[in-house]
Amino acid sequence: MLLIAALSAIIVPFITLVLLKMPATKGMTISALIVIIISYAAWGMQTNIILSSLLQAGHKTLTILWILFGAIIILNTLRHTGAINRINQGFHIISEDMRVQAIIVAFLFGSLIEGASGFGTPAMVTGPLMIALGFRPLAAATIALIADSTAVPFGAVGTPVAVGLSNIPGASVPFFHQIAQQVTLQDLFAGTFIPFILVAILTTFFGKGNGIKAALPMLPWTLFIGILYTGSAFVYAGLVGYEFVSILASLTVLLVATFTAKKGWILPKTDWQEAMDEAFELDSTPSKMGLLTAWAPYLVVVVLLLLTRIIPWLNRFTRTALDFSWNNILGIDAINSSWLFLYSPGSILTIAALLALLIQRKPFSAFTKAAKESVSTMRATGFALLATLTMVQVFSNSGLNANDLASMPQYIALTFANNLGSIWIFVAPFLGELGSFITGSATVSTLTFAPIQYSVANHIHLDHNIVLASQLLGSGAGNMICVHNVVAASAVVGLTGKEGEIIQKTLVPAIIYGLLIGVSGFIAIHFL
Repeated sequence: MLLIAALSAIIVPFITLVLLKMPATKGMTISALIVIIISYAAWGMQTNIILSSLLQAGHKTLTILWILFGAIIILNTLRHTGAINRINQGFHIISEDMRVQAIIVAFLFGSLIEGASGFGTPAMVTGPLMIALGFRPLAAATIALIADSTAVPFGAVGTPVAVGLSNIPGASVPFFHQIAQQVTLQDLFAGTFIPFILVAILTTFFGKGNGIKAALPMLPWTLFIGILYTGSAFVYAGLVGYEFVSILASLTVLLVATFTAKKGWILPKTDWQEAMDEAFELDSTPSKMGLLTAWAPYLVVVVLLLLTRIIPWLNRFTRTALDFSWNNILGIDAINSSWLFLYSPGSILTIAALLALLIQRKPFSAFTKAAKESVSTMRATGFALLATLTMVQVFSNSGLNANDLASMPQYIALTFANNLGSIWIFVAPFLGELGSFITGSATVSTLTFAPIQYSVANHIHLDHNIVLASQLLGSGAGNMICVHNVVAASAVVGLTGKEGEIIQKTLVPAIIYGLLIGVSGFIAIHFL
């Protein structure tokens, strides 16, 4: 019974969002209430711990809303400056095929943003960009979420590795490098297929009935892009370590993908545009703005994200100058919420939107109009995020209880470990996915479950590096279905209330990727 109670944080959202297709505001409120009742009645969480978790959820909601605001305002500002129209025209010069555009924008540019930022930022940035290219909102949100997966283990300059594995015995920089090499080795098999899976989902769910047939002509190019990305990641993991894997791999492949797409190499001769929004019209009037000028604000975002993460003095300044963190909430040491305002991707995105006015020589009114539109877009999102994070924080903090029980996520993991040890290499990635689905963070998923993965691996005599690599890869796959990422992605494309419909579409590739990771782990154990 305790296992079923612990699994309520997975079962109830699945029923309300996916099966019943409730909007997240309603479905996650029901889920949060049920988890709170279970945490009190079955786990023995005291009311002050629950209340502290609710306040923690409220604070974290503000931090995510700020990132959302930044992602939306930069797009809206660039709409008013005319830059989005120029970017659109530039993409149509490279390729008018929406399958190609999805790979370049969502998978490769999204991976670059992931490598620099993390925190669910890529889908918030690439979703609106795809809307600007003419994608239907549902397609844009779905593809943006699926694409933000292979880069995640090395997101935010390697945070899931360095922080996620920090409580493993012997954790050190050399150990992190070993795990990074193992992750990229296994992903040579699993991650290589993600670009094709992404295209197949696009054509199957958003085409006009021809499904997989429309994806197959893209197989050669998507496999080429996939192996080039995972191969580059493997090389960079060996040469430079874990911090810059996603950044360097995505930059490398972006150049190649753009060049091959423009030349039409190993690509079908007929363009596919069936995911086009019926209301979309491409402005064919030649823009006076240069393409580099149009893209400059997004380049500023990447540069600022990198500089604030890798330059020591700037890192210290942005982490300490405006610290809105809330620690020891209601006097409970273990319950905290971080908000380093200047370090937040939301601040960097907003700064880039302001700099766009200078770079593109536009009036300040473009920013003020964009700000009003952005706030209006986000109005309903805060309630859905608050309900989601309330459930997440109560679930995560359930280890603070009077019944001397492990936390709900640890209880689930330990129960699985005791009963599924013989097939653990196939279970390990799905435990990582489970962690990301609930907590919304690959880092938190790994921080929570890595010690259990390590212990199980040693107990059943599996190579713990392979198991930990599977955990990290699985946590990346879980990004596709993470509830609060879905809430955020749906908000930035104007689909608040459609979260269940999005998860229905991202669940299939998340399961497929988890299976591929399991197979790659099995191959690594028995043949490498």
